[in-house]
Amino acid sequence: MISLHRSCFLNNAGISGSSSPFSYKLKKLPPASVKVTALGPNRDRNSSVLIENNNNPLKEIKEDGTSSVADVDPNPTVTGEDRDLYYDAAATDDQLVTPWSLSVASGYSLLRDPHHNKGLAFNEKERDSYYLRGLLPPTVISQELQVKKMMCSIRQYQVPLQKYMAMMDLQELNERLFYKLLIDNVEELLPVVYTPTVGEACQKYGSIFRRPQGLFISLKEKGKIHEVLRNWPQRDIQVIVVTDGERILGLGDLGCQGMGIPIGKLSLYTALGGVRPSACLPVTIDVGTNNEQLLNDEFYIGLRRRRATGQEYAELMHEFMSAVKQNYGEKVLIQFEDFANHNAFDLLAKYGTTHLVFNDDIQGTASVVLAGLVAALKVVGGTLADHRFLFLGAGEAGTGIAELIALEISKQTNMPLEEARKKISLVDSKGLIVKSRIDSLQHFKKPWAHDHEPIKKLVDAVNGIKPTVLIGTSGVGRTFTKEVVEAMAALNEKPIIFSLSNPTSQSECTAEEAYTWSQGRAIFASGSPFDPVEYKGRVFVPGQANNAYIFPGLGLGLIMSGAIRVHDDMLLAASEALAAQVTQENFDKGLIYPPFRNIRKISAHIAASVAAKAYELGLATRQPQPKDLVKYAEHCMYNPAYQSYR
Repeated sequence: MISLHRSCFLNNAGISGSSSPFSYKLKKLPPASVKVTALGPNRDRNSSVLIENNNNPLKEIKEDGTSSVADVDPNPTVTGEDRDLYYDAAATDDQLVTPWSLSVASGYSLLRDPHHNKGLAFNEKERDSYYLRGLLPPTVISQELQVKKMMCSIRQYQVPLQKYMAMMDLQELNERLFYKLLIDNVEELLPVVYTPTVGEACQKYGSIFRRPQGLFISLKEKGKIHEVLRNWPQRDIQVIVVTDGERILGLGDLGCQGMGIPIGKLSLYTALGGVRPSACLPVTIDVGTNNEQLLNDEFYIGLRRRRATGQEYAELMHEFMSAVKQNYGEKVLIQFEDFANHNAFDLLAKYGTTHLVFNDDIQGTASVVLAGLVAALKVVGGTLADHRFLFLGAGEAGTGIAELIALEISKQTNMPLEEARKKISLVDSKGLIVKSRIDSLQHFKKPWAHDHEPIKKLVDAVNGIKPTVLIGTSGVGRTFTKEVVEAMAALNEKPIIFSLSNPTSQSECTAEEAYTWSQGRAIFASGSPFDPVEYKGRVFVPGQANNAYIFPGLGLGLIMSGAIRVHDDMLLAASEALAAQVTQENFDKGLIYPPFRNIRKISAHIAASVAAKAYELGLATRQPQPKDLVKYAEHCMYNPAYQSYR
């Protein structure tokens, strides 16, 4: 009997540990080009597998000792720069595929394999071929009916965390159904798999943890991170989302339990941006936690020690970054997520010139907010340079948004960046950031220290600065008080108010408060979703400045162009592409962001704009440049529809 163990990779045959081990394009294979009999539950019935042979790369060895050369494409496209980015998702209903793992999955093991399991959607022929008779009820149903059934089930839960857990269970049971469900019901399920529900999931992660969905790299693995990365079953990784859990949303230090964030983000990379699930790797760097409640929690799953800092922290992160590049190459996208301010800026500055890195809290938030502002200008009029901006919050998000706005103003007007920054003022926990405070400011706040008298209260800053745009990134709920909103409404016919802090409990104000206190004149957007608001007979639909508009399309654009660095102009291009998707119908409803139900189309346009900028800047390595980047982006997107098995 021949079986494939984990260490037995058939490299010369193009077979490895990835979920789609054939490195030639499936679309080049005729339907019956490879004859493989599935391994039966008892390894009988002339079960066979393909193994490497010195003379014939693919040779079929049967249990009776005979062999036959498999009929394969004599010129396969092997793993490398020219292979199809999404070869394992390229097959359509009329192109059969083999559900490879490390051996041909069949029987009970096939039903336990989330990458290939179809549940009751296995047809009669597949049930015979893969020894599923008796393991499933006799009925055969479509994927569409499975989606309908799952939505009925999820809607029965009243508690959002229960819905989240049901979705995570589905992801571990049937990957394609999970993504089909999420894509088809994105507006309803996005708040379930990500903010605000993911915040509660992280807080309770130790209690609800069931099985690993990503890599946990702790101080215990120092000196061994390269080997730890190789423990992950997939090899062709294109996107990594990594956190150290120190600043999870607006909830603070959740340590190792921050893993829910990378898992959630990467689910959106696939559902919204079409990046293959097998190309995504969630990572949590566990350097301890300063959260006493977690340290004393018997169910806490992370290191029970205070956070590492200084050289100890820097060395672990450097080893991780080096190991990622060594394992996956220069074109793997590393997204930093929910790092504390003091580390987030340093990591982005340190590795931005050597790795393909992106910080969603700094750059992603900035890009989506800039898109909302550009769209809002079509309602209020003027250019960005005509407006004055006041921020409550001067951390990663606040300074990141401010810098991108200044860059866009500078680009539009040829104004020096330093002059553009003077149109933007920031308030932190000590009041307005001014020149007289510069010696005590953190380095990332210093560019925003302007000549102005000190001001402590936000409402006084509003009356003193007279902004047309008020943006909240403080992480402190209900700080846009009635007095503050009324002051904005007194200064502006249509005040622009963005309350961006997550989760909902930390939002600076609610949609209802913004519309009511501004007498229905505010142009409002938030970080977390709010229901429509009725005010004096008119229904206002609040926009959600959700980073999910930007990072999936940005990531796809970087991947499909083979970009080696992230440039600020790519973020500006993403913002402009998103703003261009807002229609007059959206404006009529008070929306400054397009509906999420069109997110895959939106992501394709963003990806195309980002890729075009990568080619323009000479940062793209995938040549030649496709003629129609939007169509190419759509072609590259992962399709969760079930495949037919031989």
